[in-house]
Amino acid sequence: MADSKDITEALDALARENAELSGLALATGVILTQLLQTICLRELNPQRAASQIVSKAEKAIEGFKPEVAGKHDAAMKARALQAVKQYEEQLRSVLPT
Repeated sequence: MADSKDITEALDALARENAELSGLALATGVILTQLLQTICLRELNPQRAASQIVSKAEKAIEGFKPEVAGKHDAAMKARALQAVKQYEEQLRSVLPT
């Protein structure tokens, strides 16, 4: 039987790694959103440019097929599509209508 101290340490390490990955994802999302806002603001029709970016991202996610199908692929895709919606809201928040 595994030692409970080892299990606790392993869980703590996983929690720390998860927090670090979440921080990385947050920073990536913020930088990406700011970059996309800058790009869209340079377009003649910023809202249309944002719509095209979001539409292409959604299609790419829906069409994504990992090399090895895992039991969590559906959850990954669902979360990715949800993230696109979150980024879209942030992106459009600074664009003129």
